[in-house]
Amino acid sequence: MPRSVVRALAPYKAGTSIGEVRERFGLERIVKLASNENPLGSSPKALAALAHLEGLHLYLDDAHLELKTALAGRYGLSAENVVLGHGSNELVGLIAEMLLEPGREAVMATPSFQLYRLATLVRGAAAVEVPLVEGKHDLEAMLAAVTERTALMFLCDPNNPTGSALDRSQWETLLTRLPSHVTLVIDRAYSEYMDADAPDVTAFIQRRPKTLVLRTMSKIYGLASLRVGYGFGDTESIGWLDRIRLPFNVSLPAALGARGALDDDAFVRRSIEVNEAGKAYLGAAFARLGLRAYPTQANFFAVEVPVEATRAYEALLERGIIVRSGDALHMPGRLRVTIGIPEENRAFIAALEELLVQWRG
Repeated sequence: MPRSVVRALAPYKAGTSIGEVRERFGLERIVKLASNENPLGSSPKALAALAHLEGLHLYLDDAHLELKTALAGRYGLSAENVVLGHGSNELVGLIAEMLLEPGREAVMATPSFQLYRLATLVRGAAAVEVPLVEGKHDLEAMLAAVTERTALMFLCDPNNPTGSALDRSQWETLLTRLPSHVTLVIDRAYSEYMDADAPDVTAFIQRRPKTLVLRTMSKIYGLASLRVGYGFGDTESIGWLDRIRLPFNVSLPAALGARGALDDDAFVRRSIEVNEAGKAYLGAAFARLGLRAYPTQANFFAVEVPVEATRAYEALLERGIIVRSGDALHMPGRLRVTIGIPEENRAFIAALEELLVQWRG
């Protein structure tokens, strides 16, 4: 039998796929706004880089020095400050593997990215979950939850699934008061979508040892299927992570696509523009419909609905609109909705408006 902690875990369930909805309802037109993917698709420069793929019969260069140097150079760091992962998900697991064991604790918010809790419990450590307040991190409560047994603090910024982000004064509070024995993990998966005045958290690495910043190529660059995540940190922490990661964890196609995407500034700008326009449209539509949504600095909204979240999710699914039920994200009474292109956003609002008449009637 597996260990007791494994038997107690519920398996992670990803969002509903387009294929599932097509098979279940026989629909042709389906709008997927469930997984915070880039609605514009993938970076053209990433796709162009993949067109030159060759040598798949050979083991790749596991150092990925060119990709690491390109990533680090954007923030005044060196390749030794970078670790690559099979998505940033793998890096969450590696950090937990490096630091957690029975008798240790990890502090995190709830609701937040569910993998923090899973990675903690699998290592036999305690997950100390601190409730959000109005969709935002309660830093005072999180700091109060830290003990001598705390090895890690996970902080998702912007937070998934609420979209909230810390301001500069909150970061200052955290950096000043978090005890030095705690490793701070800042998950910046949605960094590129943030407000222009959002602080560059990679600068915290040089200011505070034991600070790790996670990023991903899955979101703004549209490379979710390639699975490329990366982390910045001090050279000692990165060295430990490199010891325990699996060799060749990032494939040659993934590395080539990621390197190509990094030069695609035009695609990034266009993606941000589309997201900002969609954010404005959906925010105004929610206000017009009398629905409360958390302010967001990501590419999704967490919006209240007047019925059970799963009921709302299922009703939208029947109309070919895929979102995420807040019930699956420990966010009852809300839906998490990815910001899409204009026609996708309009289709979602039209379906929602039709359903609101029924729900409120």
